[in-house]
Amino acid sequence: MHRREFLTLAAGLPFLAQSRKGPIAEIPADVLEDKIRGGLLGQVIGDLNGLEHEMKYIGEPGNVQEYTPALPEGAWTDDDTDIEWPYVLEMQRTKTIMLPYTQITEVWKKHINRGMWSSHLYLRQLMDLGIDPPLTGRAELNPWADFNLAGQFTSETWGLISPGMPQTAARIGIHYTHVSVVGEPIQSTQMIDAMIATAFFSSDMEHILNAGAAAVDPKSTMSRIIADVRQWARENPKDWRATRKLTKDKYCLYGGDDWRDRNGVWLNGASTIAALIYGAGDFVETVRHALNFGWDADNNAAASGAILGVIKGNKHLQSQGWKIKDQYRDTSRDDVPQDETITSYGDRLMAVAEANIIRRGGSKATVRGKTVYRINAEQPGNVEPLADPEKRRVALRAEFRGQIEKGVTSGANTREKARAAYLAICLDFAPAMKDRHPRQWSQAIQSLASYPRVMQVIFYEAPVPAGEAIRQKANAAGLETPAQIKWWV
Repeated sequence: MHRREFLTLAAGLPFLAQSRKGPIAEIPADVLEDKIRGGLLGQVIGDLNGLEHEMKYIGEPGNVQEYTPALPEGAWTDDDTDIEWPYVLEMQRTKTIMLPYTQITEVWKKHINRGMWSSHLYLRQLMDLGIDPPLTGRAELNPWADFNLAGQFTSETWGLISPGMPQTAARIGIHYTHVSVVGEPIQSTQMIDAMIATAFFSSDMEHILNAGAAAVDPKSTMSRIIADVRQWARENPKDWRATRKLTKDKYCLYGGDDWRDRNGVWLNGASTIAALIYGAGDFVETVRHALNFGWDADNNAAASGAILGVIKGNKHLQSQGWKIKDQYRDTSRDDVPQDETITSYGDRLMAVAEANIIRRGGSKATVRGKTVYRINAEQPGNVEPLADPEKRRVALRAEFRGQIEKGVTSGANTREKARAAYLAICLDFAPAMKDRHPRQWSQAIQSLASYPRVMQVIFYEAPVPAGEAIRQKANAAGLETPAQIKWWV
């Protein structure tokens, strides 16, 4: 058995050491805890302080001159943190890092029924039809999935529980974000998680940005965005507005008001990268720049805030004199703890992080009377490359052709028939089903129409052009456009 060598700990800082089996990262337990709590607090501050700036700066950037972080009434549930929260609760309860997708569906049905938008609102209704992840995050079935920012704003936790393990962080992240997205947004997940995981062992922003760049498919738009924003910032080191204009001119692809611009990963991912650069390692300045870059600003402030929070640590953030009440108030989730605080949420992350470290071959040890974690450190890299959308669609049609016909002709209940009808509409089997099995198809369409919330997202909560294509196919298949209602806010 080979003896592993570790560097001597000094000043409470983490170090990397090379063993014969590979790199080992050794970090004092109190430092790790401080960084996880700092990352959570930075994420929460960025998210909630950013809400008043969300979607305010589209054509032009914001003009926030001064900014002081504050949570005087404490934190509350918002979708930048409260989608991950029920996952963490279930991970703790079951002692499982990668929850099976059928179990994730049950988590959603139990906890997440309101306070959701865009891809999350759409996928929650698909679950009621018996469609489980990752199908809920497939662009063929969910018209938000190939651009939605959920690839970024539900990813931070997985970096926080994977210190020094950027590929592990990305692998966990894409498992959970595939619930809602596919394609380019999955590249965004990997970028954010790799940067957060790397920030535990480096405060060098160039190094952290390099990790994000290494985590994405080099063929992706996100890869080009990272390179472009970094180059524009080098050319305009004192003029963030110039970089913002260059970003908008090249990557605002749909006129600005389209949700693919406002709520997509490209402009918002670029804003997050720019905030990290122009913030120059300062927490306040990083969040302020994220707000000013605009678009879906709260999400970008949360992601960049999480990275700076890991770098600075909780003690540093708490020492700044900001008004922060230790509370995490539930305003949107069902059957969750009503006494949660930022501290207790951090406790949960610490417990899951320890389990994840050990799961990946690390350990917890005592060195000269001090508790440390020994982590199997990883280099960042692209875990999931981009897939060819047409090949993906062809494979999906082949997989579900038989299931759809069986569901239409002999579905055992309303849900099975409704599920088959929805899949047939989205995968272009509806005309054939309508011709071959007119009576059973009519019953299947009636079954689908009996799910009013599914009907609402199809006809009123789906973006163009993908949503419009589904609506047209649904009408042609025999579904009538329903009256509009809202229930989820």
